[in-house]
Amino acid sequence: IKMKTKALMVLLLAVFLSGCGSLPKATPTPLPTVVLGDNAATSSSAPATASLDESPAVLAEGGVRAAGFVVPAQEAQITTIAGGKVQAVYAAVGDPVREGQALVKLAGEEKLAAAVEAASMELLAAEQALRIFNDNAGQARTTAQLRLANAQQALDEAEKRRAWKEYRNGSQSTIDAAQADVILAKNTLEDAEEAYSAVADSAEDNLNRAAALSALANARKAYDRAVANLNYLLAMPSTIAVNQAEAELQAAQAEVESAQAEVDRLKEGADPDALALAEARVSNARAQLKASQAALDELELKAPFDGTVSRITVQAGEWAAAGQVVVIVADLERLQVETTDLSERDVARVRVDQLVTVTLKALGQNVSGRVVEVAPLADILGGDVVYQTVIELDNQPEGLRAGMSVEVYYGE
Repeated sequence: IKMKTKALMVLLLAVFLSGCGSLPKATPTPLPTVVLGDNAATSSSAPATASLDESPAVLAEGGVRAAGFVVPAQEAQITTIAGGKVQAVYAAVGDPVREGQALVKLAGEEKLAAAVEAASMELLAAEQALRIFNDNAGQARTTAQLRLANAQQALDEAEKRRAWKEYRNGSQSTIDAAQADVILAKNTLEDAEEAYSAVADSAEDNLNRAAALSALANARKAYDRAVANLNYLLAMPSTIAVNQAEAELQAAQAEVESAQAEVDRLKEGADPDALALAEARVSNARAQLKASQAALDELELKAPFDGTVSRITVQAGEWAAAGQVVVIVADLERLQVETTDLSERDVARVRVDQLVTVTLKALGQNVSGRVVEVAPLADILGGDVVYQTVIELDNQPEGLRAGMSVEVYYGE
């Protein structure tokens, strides 16, 4: 039994091996080899072929590829400076416009026009004042010289008055005269006293007694005045009088110094400080006029270049906030391409003036162009670092519109 079993197993093995040898042999398909850093995976088993989505430029070894959009070569977002109520809108989306053409006007023209008029009047007055100042420079020198002469005379008189305060109030001749007046007044008083004593016992309503009493009173007053005058002339000036004379002297000296300084300033012409002030007034008036005119001009928003109105965000009667974009004007006659996802790994292989192939997906066309700008700073797109490039097209095919998506292939 053991021998039969062993022979059966050998027979089955031979049949199995003969069956396997009759099966067709399968050839394994090799896995594609991925090349990092060129944004393209190539298979080692079959060559790539060019199509609308894969330009021959990208198939070249080391080619770079990026997506982008068609954009106007020139676009302006026109904003309000100070804001205000929209008075009128002169254009509509799609309208062609010329440089300087009014598009939107804000209210407030009357108020700003008045400010411009006021600034114009101030400038006129300032310029006239400066002109008169220059014309009167010679007269100003003469006036300054006269002022100096008067100041010097006043100083001389003040010095004399101050010197007098170092002596008695009266001169010797004045004192002698005052002493004589005292003697005479005293003699008159004695005569009046003697005359009155002769009638002093008479009745109070006696005319002789009344006359003598009146003469006595006048004699006493005259004597008192004479004595007081003599005492004043013999006395030294008071502290108050000395201080007053000293103050007057110092004020006179200061006036002479000031007048002399003015004469010195005017020797070479007009007063430089006054001239600078007059010129500054003119400059300030011009600046105010310029600012007022600019504010008036800003009420009217104008097209900065020839183009097409691509967007309007306001209507007449609405309020436009300061800095709000109210009109967008684009030059749709000249279009270019801006890329959005050129990787940081590839930007080193892109340079200005580099030739490119642009695939216009919507039109099913390839257009040649060249790189005119490579952004110096990166953007972040979906967490990736990318650099924008600007492509100038060699020609613009019919039907090309801003906003169309493209593929850009940078050749080596």
